[in-house]
Amino acid sequence: MQCHYCDREAAFAAERDAVTVGLCESHFRDRVEELAESEGLEALREKVDVTQTDRES
Repeated sequence: MQCHYCDREAAFAAERDAVTVGLCESHFRDRVEELAESEGLEALREKVDVTQTDRES
């Protein structure tokens, strides 16, 4: 699958309403950063039970 935004190979795919869109790593990171800066991240946290765990280094 090809990235929705460029000609690179998609590393991730998102599906909604039977439509699948591929994203390369760079564009995936860009979209996650945009989401983190918006109110959409909080809405996503409410939809998905996200729990944070402490990792030992």
